[in-house]
Amino acid sequence: MKNTMNGAEAMVRSLEAHGVKHIFGLCGDTTLPFYDAMHNLDHNITHILTRDERSATYMADGYSRVTGKPGVCEGPSGGGATYILPGLIEANESSYAVLAITTDISVGSYGKYPLTEVNQEALMAPLTKFNTVIKRADHIPRMVRQAFRAMTTGRSGSAHLGLPYDIQYDDVPTDDIWGDEKHQSYPAYRAAPEPGAAAAAVEAILSAKKPLIVCGGGVVIAGAMDDLAKLASRLDIAVATSISGKGSLADAHPQSLGVVGSNGGTDETWEMMEAADLVVFMGARAGSTTTSRWEAPKPGQRIVHFDNDPMVIGANYPTEVGVVADLKLSLAAVNAYLDARDGDVPQFGAAAQIADIKERKFAKFNALAASETDMIIPEQIITALNANLPDDGIVVSDPGTSCPYYNAYSQQKFPGRQYITNRAHGALGYSLSAAAGAWFGAQDKKVVAMMGDGSFAFACGELETIVRHNVPVTYIVFSNASFGWIKASQRDDCDKRYYNVDFNRTNQAAVAEAFGVKSWRVEKAEDLDGVMKEAFAHDGPTLIDVICQPLEETAAPVRRWMG
Repeated sequence: MKNTMNGAEAMVRSLEAHGVKHIFGLCGDTTLPFYDAMHNLDHNITHILTRDERSATYMADGYSRVTGKPGVCEGPSGGGATYILPGLIEANESSYAVLAITTDISVGSYGKYPLTEVNQEALMAPLTKFNTVIKRADHIPRMVRQAFRAMTTGRSGSAHLGLPYDIQYDDVPTDDIWGDEKHQSYPAYRAAPEPGAAAAAVEAILSAKKPLIVCGGGVVIAGAMDDLAKLASRLDIAVATSISGKGSLADAHPQSLGVVGSNGGTDETWEMMEAADLVVFMGARAGSTTTSRWEAPKPGQRIVHFDNDPMVIGANYPTEVGVVADLKLSLAAVNAYLDARDGDVPQFGAAAQIADIKERKFAKFNALAASETDMIIPEQIITALNANLPDDGIVVSDPGTSCPYYNAYSQQKFPGRQYITNRAHGALGYSLSAAAGAWFGAQDKKVVAMMGDGSFAFACGELETIVRHNVPVTYIVFSNASFGWIKASQRDDCDKRYYNVDFNRTNQAAVAEAFGVKSWRVEKAEDLDGVMKEAFAHDGPTLIDVICQPLEETAAPVRRWMG
């Protein structure tokens, strides 16, 4: 009885042993053995053929964010490896588990100038949490285990495995193909805070007069939303978020202030950031966007920091108390300490302050949304989306025009990852593909993707994939015939010296129709609601091309454009 299989088959079985159900990828010469193994073996993995390796990685990223499981993508050597790179760095810096497998030229031809040769190991090393090009077939199962171990433990991130052509035909012992069930999702093997750390953090918070919690993506990744809600309610303490932290609390939660910072933060929400005498960062890196380029916290504001990555604590601010641990275990320890603590705990009165802030913030927004305008304005698009999105719907946004508006004015009814945007590196063209990956991971949910017309042109070829798989995502394109974010930045930073940011207006609806997507072109605000209802009800992919106000002319919720 044969107790070996070839390397390509071993890769398929190793992925299967780690619970992989979907792979997003694009074929190539060096991929022939791997595709043949996918074809011949009996397995439960669905392969989604994409039209671009970047799209494959973004689909894996969206899939990972909504499922809490590693997303897997693959591509061929040479250009395929370079194209797959942008999604890997986004996932890694945003702390989401994505594995890229790039097949490679044969080990035996290294250094002989074969077609598509590139040093994949050097290429991927700075941008991933784990990276290797496998040189021997019998190493494949071990390297797959190591990749999943790296992606799912500690601060989650991306991994890369190079799979040379020739070793895909070499023998691998079948008894070495296994996976740790814990590494099928993340965070795996959670680490608790050191003794006394949670208590020290609580006492620091209780000693403050106006504390503010600022949550990053780590709270949702850790699944710590209920623990956070318990803490926020019992202390009546304000909870703000970074863009990636949206969903840490539901938008309607009494203690939920909303996004703060330069992108989606408003003057009203910034009031609490400036007034806080103690800021508690939770699963947030205190980066440039959340702090509006470190405008606040200011020197003298005390800092408590919770994170599972020790490198971020104290990186930007002197930290009074640092708690290095999984966020769910940390918040459980915080609540347990408060349960056992003698004496009354203070109430910080955040709910009343937040209600006043939201009333003032939304009064401005609602007035604009209700105004009669010659051209559709972004406030009107967001209002229609809020009115029609199902309570459990998932929204994906590119980092352009739609992003600050949804950051500031969404009405997410439940905590959790219902909003996705690529905030680490902000590459255009992300949402069209990431939304498809999100749908493959949560096929019972309505998924909506928003983008500008600049972003649409980056990725519209992937609409063929969307139609081929009948992915019922609704795409909303904010069409203003420019790279709006840069043009608005030129307005503020360059005294309106606009240079090379405008392009010809394209009929995105017609482009999508040519791919087979049911589409609408909307030019009047009164048509938005009806078209959105029709699009959401359609059993298949849809696109709404909205001719809207240029971003540099809007009242966008952006405190600082450049940076």
